[in-house]
Amino acid sequence: MNREHSYIIAAVTNDLHQDQRMQRICTTLQDAGYKVKLTGRRRHGSRALPPQAYEQTRLRCWFERGKLFYLEYNLRLLLYLLGQSFDAVCAVDSDTLIACFVAARIKGKPCVLDAHEYFSETPEVAQRPVVKTIWEAVARWIIPRLRHCYTVGEALAEVLSKRYGVDFETIRNAPLKQVAPAPSSVVHSDRPFIVLYQGMLNAGRGLEAMLEAMQMLENVQLWLAGEGDLSEELRRQAQTLIGQDKVRFLGFVPPAELPQLTSQAHIGINLLEAGSLSYWYSLANKALDYIHAGVPSIQMDFPEYGKINEKWEVFTCIPDLRPGTIAAAVRALQQDRDKYEWMQEQCAIAANELCWQNEAPKLLNLYERVFRTHADRR
Repeated sequence: MNREHSYIIAAVTNDLHQDQRMQRICTTLQDAGYKVKLTGRRRHGSRALPPQAYEQTRLRCWFERGKLFYLEYNLRLLLYLLGQSFDAVCAVDSDTLIACFVAARIKGKPCVLDAHEYFSETPEVAQRPVVKTIWEAVARWIIPRLRHCYTVGEALAEVLSKRYGVDFETIRNAPLKQVAPAPSSVVHSDRPFIVLYQGMLNAGRGLEAMLEAMQMLENVQLWLAGEGDLSEELRRQAQTLIGQDKVRFLGFVPPAELPQLTSQAHIGINLLEAGSLSYWYSLANKALDYIHAGVPSIQMDFPEYGKINEKWEVFTCIPDLRPGTIAAAVRALQQDRDKYEWMQEQCAIAANELCWQNEAPKLLNLYERVFRTHADRR
């Protein structure tokens, strides 16, 4: 089947605004000649979507979260897919897998799984035994029946392959390589040393510990770019512990504006709780965004971050989330100018390899095989 005649629908449960990975994937497939539609959900208060090269649609749901939301969304998604004409459907994580798999089976089309994370081991799932049992049952029923699966990192691909008995390929969530804005230097006479976090303000991200660490740091300002379940709680904690002058809550920042914002920071942070296997095997897009902005960052000493740091010294990897550990890591980068500048140089080198230009061919090769395999089986 020619690419220009192949219609791919990808499904997520978010409202499409902040999903940089899916924006890259869908744009790459559309530019390669496929017809692509990204399907998400319209939340109460969702903003209008900026135009993209591919089609976008959002399904309205009565429920915003919890079991009823996932049940409703999968029913609505299934009905929507059954009313569409497509050649392949891509389920993004297990929370869209039921609808995508069933619709694909009914229509006799291939279903692809894009696992952004270890879904059944995310904190919001793993800490609720009944919910975890349900999602794991879904995964064990469907994933072994799929022929094409991929995920964001080699460590997670290995774990998922063993768990479900099907090969997962690795397509990193790497930014598109561009001419990066000039990163901040270590010393600025007119402003403090800026520590940036970009992403959801949710539990398990080490943000409470970061705010405690701020009490131990001088001439440091924390920028939080994002919103989430902990937004209000973190604002109260910041006001109580250190005052708002040391913390800036920037709200949601459009993906197109993030590189310029990130380049204004001195260091980035990606602090995750070790108790979550999903976090343990993660490769967060923010880690690679920091690299592309020429900004050294503090990461957890988890497999994917450790592997990158062995090849390029772009991170300070820490073993735990104690405020003292975090503060010491920030202070070391703040004070050691030679090490900091070396890490900036390594970021520039690493960005040449850890970029979407190197991941896109893997994606296109995978979809070529999806359609070739399906044609051979007909």
